[in-house]
Amino acid sequence: QVQLVESGGGLVQPGGSLRLSCAASGFTFSSYTMSWYRQAPGKERELVATITNASGRTNYADSVKGRFTISRDNAKNTVNLQMNSLKPEDTAVYYCNAPGLIATTRPFAYWGQGTQVTVSS
Repeated sequence: QVQLVESGGGLVQPGGSLRLSCAASGFTFSSYTMSWYRQAPGKERELVATITNASGRTNYADSVKGRFTISRDNAKNTVNLQMNSLKPEDTAVYYCNAPGLIATTRPFAYWGQGTQVTVSS
């Protein structure tokens, strides 16, 4: 039973920071690359950041590069997203997931409840 529980969202002013966390269970977390996704109203869910299971290599969407940092703690089965210099266009519901799990459950995938990030003055 896969579980993905996101937390840490909230309301923040432009230029502010938030740290999101995702607690994962129901699969061998350390064996999976993990990603953060977001979905803004009226838009498709988009990939924000990824961190691999083995090397810890990271990559980011161009829109967040230099502002967001993804990290993971395999001992705690958590993946985090430090978000700095937030912009109104970062407003979205943020989700974590494992691309490998998404692929193996195609055409459907499990998604957690997400955590709302609202950037507004």
